[in-house]
Amino acid sequence: MITQNRRRFLQTSAVAAGGLVLPRFSIGQDQPSKKLNFAAIGVGGKGDSDLAHSAELANIVAICDVDRRTLARAQAKYPNAKAFENYKEMFETMGDKIDGVTISTPDHAHFPAAMMAISRGIHVCVQKPLVNRISEANALHQAAKKKGVKTNMGNQGHTGEGIRRLKEWVAAGMVGKVKEVHVWTNRPIWPQGSKAKAEIVPADAPDYLNWQAWLAQCPDIPYHQGLHDFKWRGHMEYGSGAVGDMCCHLADGPFWALDLGEPYKLEGQCEDITDVTWPVNGRVECHFKTPAHGDVKLTWYEGGLRPERPAGLEESRKWEAKGGFLIVGEEGTIMNTDDYCSSPRMIPEEKFKAWMKDKEPQKTLERCLSPGNPQKELILAIEQDKICGSNFDYAVPLTKFGLLANLAIGNPGKVIDWDVAAQKVTSVPEANAMLNRAAVRPGWDFTA
Repeated sequence: MITQNRRRFLQTSAVAAGGLVLPRFSIGQDQPSKKLNFAAIGVGGKGDSDLAHSAELANIVAICDVDRRTLARAQAKYPNAKAFENYKEMFETMGDKIDGVTISTPDHAHFPAAMMAISRGIHVCVQKPLVNRISEANALHQAAKKKGVKTNMGNQGHTGEGIRRLKEWVAAGMVGKVKEVHVWTNRPIWPQGSKAKAEIVPADAPDYLNWQAWLAQCPDIPYHQGLHDFKWRGHMEYGSGAVGDMCCHLADGPFWALDLGEPYKLEGQCEDITDVTWPVNGRVECHFKTPAHGDVKLTWYEGGLRPERPAGLEESRKWEAKGGFLIVGEEGTIMNTDDYCSSPRMIPEEKFKAWMKDKEPQKTLERCLSPGNPQKELILAIEQDKICGSNFDYAVPLTKFGLLANLAIGNPGKVIDWDVAAQKVTSVPEANAMLNRAAVRPGWDFTA
């Protein structure tokens, strides 16, 4: 187990480095050391693979899940880990024995779990999106900086080669000045709109589910079917819709390559949105001011909507990607048609090959030696006192961009003017209600 003195040293050194310009990427020898003790909150679905990645480099000492079936399966794999249904109890019991934690729960529970960990000086890797309220994103960011912990978000594409090449190409002028970006996804692939609302009804809680622990900081309500264990994504209180599921993946490349930051204006359209569920589809125009490209408009599409076929795409190539992005510049277009920015290329292909032959830039960005593994990247960052690529300085603005797109979807047809300095909407005052959680259970308010 890493000593408490070592943990304090890492925290102190991270705080001391806060004012320096440091590389964003954890690098080093990707070899098992088993020096760190890790816990996992949420061990089913994505949480299962997140836990497995951590176990390659660290000791797994605690696991937590509200679903007793899922928890039992994880216990069988990690018999030496202490099991919990409630992460409050886990931190109270073992907080001084945990060096880092993965958080792979429904969106609404990311914030309190991460805040409990950070308050104890525990390093965190939180699944995307970090949170589903902008006020929580800001509070989480401030807490992490204050405690000096290592942080990472689970958008695995940010650890890969593709996103680094994209940033290097754009910086080298592959497509010239960029004015337009398009990002699209086929999500939702779960119920949303009026159909989802009709399915969310009170029922008897299954005996395998700790419903009170599932609610986390949200108001205490009876068990409702149509939420656990996947359909919560379509519910405004607990999930973040298609944007929350895919924006931190699909928009990651353009967001980083163009240094987008927070948009200053947005306008959304959608179909079949309700007072409690996200819509079946939507489209949002987001406007940014960038240091290198000036004004850039990014359009987000979801629910099967997508941009028109790009002019540079060869007639022989299909235009059927379920998700991807286009970066449209004055001198060409970059297209990527996978979720994790693994295959960015200028179109047409012939033009791309010619540019790469004559102008391919040097690799200027540090590479991550754990591609596809934000959890392992965090462990290496702790051990070597490095900074993860999707640390909260980067992941918070990316998450907030997605949440602002949702805010525009939730106020369709209205121009949302976002005051970055004041962190509020100035054009549609009632939209500010979406920045915060309407109500928090007693003992669960960490935003102050």
